Amino acid sequence: MAMNHVIEEIKVMSHELADKVKALIHEGNVNRIIIKDEKGNTFVEIPVTVAAVGAVLAPVVAAVGAIAAMAAKFTIVVEKTAPGDQPKP
Repeated sequence: MAMNHVIEEIKVMSHELADKVKALIHEGNVNRIIIKDEKGNTFVEIPVTVAAVGAVLAPVVAAVGAIAAMAAKFTIVVEKTAPGDQPKP
């Protein structure tokens, strides 16, 4: 069964970046997070399946916090698994 993905773009200010990324990781249905500046330059791509592991989460959030100092506005591109695409038992 092919899984559909939904791409969502969220605009945030630098002071909101780390908290928003943490919230997205905790949602559970997020596959990948891409952080871009206001010009569209990609700073980091985070495969959330890896970042969801507790030991890996802290350094990822610390890196996102450091990235926040580089610009004022960011776009977070979120790739999610579309609802209803899970195989039924």
